[in-house]
Amino acid sequence: MPATADSHDVIHVEGARENNLKDVDVEIPKRRLTVFTGVSGSGKSSLVFDTIAAESQRMINETYPAFVQGFMPTLARPDVDLLEGLTTAIIVGQEPMGANVRSTVGTATDANAMLRILFSRLGDPHIGSPQAFAFNIPSVQATGTITVQRGGRAGRKAGGEDGATGGKGSGQTETRAFSVLGGMCPRCEGTGTVSDIAIDQLVDESRSLDQGAITVPGYTADGWAVRVFGAVVPSDVPVRDFTPEQREEFLYGAPRKVRMDSINLTCEGLVPKIQKSMLSKDVASMQPHIRAFVERAVVFRTCPECDGTRLAPPARSSRIRGVSIADACAMQITDLAAWVRGLAEPSVAPLLRSLGHLLDSFVEIGLGYLSLNRPSGTLSGGEAQRTRMIRHLGSSLTDITYVFDEPTIGLHPHDIARMNTLLLRLRDKGNTVLVVEHKPEAIAIADHVVDLGPGAGSAGGEVVYAGELAGLRASGTLTGRHLDDRARLKETVRERTGVIEVRGASTHNLVRVDVDVPTGVLVVVTGVAGSGKSSLIHGSVSPLDGVVSIDQTAIRGSRRSSPATYTGLLEPIRKAFAKANGVKPALFSANSEGACPVCKGAGVIVTELGFMETVESPCEECEGRGFDARVLGYLLGGKNISEVLAMPVTEAEQFFASGEAKVPGAHAVLTRLADVGLGYLTIGQPLTTLSGGERQRLKLAVHMGDKGDVIVLDEPTSGLHLADVAALLGLLDQLVDAGRTVIVIEHHQAVMAHADWIIDLGPGAGHDGGRVVFEGTPAELVAARAGLTGEHLAEYVGV
Repeated sequence: MPATADSHDVIHVEGARENNLKDVDVEIPKRRLTVFTGVSGSGKSSLVFDTIAAESQRMINETYPAFVQGFMPTLARPDVDLLEGLTTAIIVGQEPMGANVRSTVGTATDANAMLRILFSRLGDPHIGSPQAFAFNIPSVQATGTITVQRGGRAGRKAGGEDGATGGKGSGQTETRAFSVLGGMCPRCEGTGTVSDIAIDQLVDESRSLDQGAITVPGYTADGWAVRVFGAVVPSDVPVRDFTPEQREEFLYGAPRKVRMDSINLTCEGLVPKIQKSMLSKDVASMQPHIRAFVERAVVFRTCPECDGTRLAPPARSSRIRGVSIADACAMQITDLAAWVRGLAEPSVAPLLRSLGHLLDSFVEIGLGYLSLNRPSGTLSGGEAQRTRMIRHLGSSLTDITYVFDEPTIGLHPHDIARMNTLLLRLRDKGNTVLVVEHKPEAIAIADHVVDLGPGAGSAGGEVVYAGELAGLRASGTLTGRHLDDRARLKETVRERTGVIEVRGASTHNLVRVDVDVPTGVLVVVTGVAGSGKSSLIHGSVSPLDGVVSIDQTAIRGSRRSSPATYTGLLEPIRKAFAKANGVKPALFSANSEGACPVCKGAGVIVTELGFMETVESPCEECEGRGFDARVLGYLLGGKNISEVLAMPVTEAEQFFASGEAKVPGAHAVLTRLADVGLGYLTIGQPLTTLSGGERQRLKLAVHMGDKGDVIVLDEPTSGLHLADVAALLGLLDQLVDAGRTVIVIEHHQAVMAHADWIIDLGPGAGHDGGRVVFEGTPAELVAARAGLTGEHLAEYVGV
């Protein structure tokens, strides 16, 4: 299809086939705000992120020299026939922010850098340059030289804070001594915490290294990480029989070069090795099995030397009007912004203006309740996305394509209006704004809507409507039909069977909260972002016995991970195939004995071409199925393992329900997957191809099988289409009617209206929140119009 508009005015997509897209042709107007809608799995992310944004980034990367490209991620060209009119794309996604334990809200933005300059200029006593206030720079004295080129404006410096230039045209150089002194606390090395490691959780001293004495995940007896210790200690002797010198070397030895099997390796004590490889990352960002090990083996406590501020004594001693940089970073950002505005110092006026503008952006975007010393790994997906967005609000760049993935996630209805204002501001600066969204309040501001569907997975992948919002309502698509849906308040609510007493809760910003959480009913906990909802429930209810808590921790998985492996579904399937054919279960795993010998179970052959694109092609031996040919000869119910893994959930549910292929364990898991709206997924589909909403519901399906009287859900509507919210409410009703207590932390008004009991926290965020402002039924909340939540719920239900 030829382009019908000038490429200066539209982004033209022709023949897009990424994931489930079916030769999609679409034109997206530039310098407008376009919202992409459709059920989860309909192809929105495939079109916006995997096609448009991915190709923009790939083409930008190709402009760099080949040497530089060698250090950059390799991006394959999307499966699309034609893309025209692309501009530079900036993706503002929901991925968790860096796993480095030294990363904070302040370091992730420019706020910390500006504060360091401010304190280096105005701090009393004066202790040095900005790096003297940096907790990421060691606080040890270092020396070096600085070469200054004489010759007027040609002068330059190679380091340090000061560098002089000589008289014009002098052409002389001179060498000066300089020193570097950072602000890192020497005890905790800038992390704010110190750790005590339980050796008995690292090592089974009754065993030798060859027998698997090291019990740390990933340390197998035949792996290099363990074998290298054989160069310094005996590997065939139980650890308890080591001499004191051998034990010291094994556990705490300094790095040393050793040679094993003609290979040069570095051997280092087990404890420092674990500290560097595992404890240098934020615990919240670790894979579940690693996090479980760390939580079991390591005790973290606040550094006693810096009191958790991460800073060396000199940095903590320098103050501006009685406030140290540690004090400033610990302030709630709304308070810090007010403090900065009160500093009338002409010598740093431009810096104060820039810092004040940055802090005001935090407040404007609804993150004023954070502090700059908040570890970035503890931010939710929505908070991380909004923090990244701050970088772009003050940008002078125009004609950029900004791509957002559900920017309203984690936002109270009160805050969505502010987010809409910021998105429109980016558009009005001459940028193209592409937003993947489900919330009707966010869809309402679109200049252009692209609706994908009509269904999900293989039933989706088509553009079913493109045009103005008014046309979407009249289009008859699933989104158009549900756009104006409004839940009604329950006429009757369930009676509680008891209460969970919470007394004196003071986690984070909670102000010694006393509240009774009803049991045997659907409880919804509401409040603006930062009001204390998660602190109350995850801090006081989730740790109790009999509580199953499903938080927002991201699912991590490689292309070898699938719904079948993640949910445990593959295990009963493998056993059923093994029993039916009289062979080992391991044959029916592409990650084990059943793997294709050529592609090792990956299904593709990967060809590295240096700095050029890596090429992936289907394995010719197994035709992309990942299994050895002999394995595919074993059948269950007339199907081989590859055919079973290619089944959608609904088809597999019927397949394993009866007859020769009846597998009750597999059928139970598949039923839960269908109940959470994932019936269209193929059970062997790589997790890397799932959208955020699909991964959230996959986790919900897994935990539905857990034993527990109380289930805690944290924003389960994340990533859900308007039409799917009703199905979620039905699922919550099933859980409660089965005798469970369901506690949901939510912002979606439909879930609030469906609750039996609401606990609203606030009235604001941060230190302006942390209190229970309402307890009662949704009808009572609407009647009283209590707080921001009451006002928005009343407007939503039309009262």
